[in-house]
Amino acid sequence: MTKHRGFLSAHKAPVVHKWLLTHPRFELHFTPTYSSWINQVERWFAELQRRCLERGVFCSLDELKTALEDWIKTWNEQARPFRWTKTADQIIDRICRYCDRISGPGH
Repeated sequence: MTKHRGFLSAHKAPVVHKWLLTHPRFELHFTPTYSSWINQVERWFAELQRRCLERGVFCSLDELKTALEDWIKTWNEQARPFRWTKTADQIIDRICRYCDRISGPGH
């Protein structure tokens, strides 16, 4: 049976552990306490948008569905974890520069 990959916060509730023991097909992936699993989900959807949908032309729902399924299959065959490549200071600096740029005249 294929294992489903799920996310769970790091709490240690006995009821959760009992449930997991009775459902061994679920494999948990913990994120660091300072991060959020939703960031990973948002990042994945950003990749889907950029690599599959952004320049796509779909004349029917079936074409869109096929494109999405093909992209997801390819993604899963080459799956690897997302890695942060910038420090928090670099991210904040970039946001500040962007805010300065859009708060000027003409925006």
